[in-house]
Amino acid sequence: MIEVKTSKLSDGEFNRGVFATQDIPQGTIFHEAPVIPFPNEEHEHIEKTLLADYVFEYGEHHTAILLGYGMLFNHSYTPNAHYDLNFDNHTVDFYAHTDIAAGEEILINYNGEVENDDPLWFNEGKE
Repeated sequence: MIEVKTSKLSDGEFNRGVFATQDIPQGTIFHEAPVIPFPNEEHEHIEKTLLADYVFEYGEHHTAILLGYGMLFNHSYTPNAHYDLNFDNHTVDFYAHTDIAAGEEILINYNGEVENDDPLWFNEGKE
């Protein structure tokens, strides 16, 4: 249902994004990314690596590295997908927020909530 391809939105070293390989109707779960959680007090070690820009908050006391395609979705303040933390399954579950057409890049809001337009760390200091 999804694949990783070169993204025009990503200006990082890798320029990757996640794209739909078929139409995905609104509300459909299309990816369950397994997580490797770690206590927040260990995050200082991750901050010294490239992974710091890819981890997710995972509850109040943990941060998580997402496996699968979980850490490859690009950001948008008008996303076509959203995610929920699934503590029972130890996954982050990704859903279509709107209908997503085959070939379309799948975007999430890095703030965690679809309508949250708070500035993000990579935009700090930019106007």
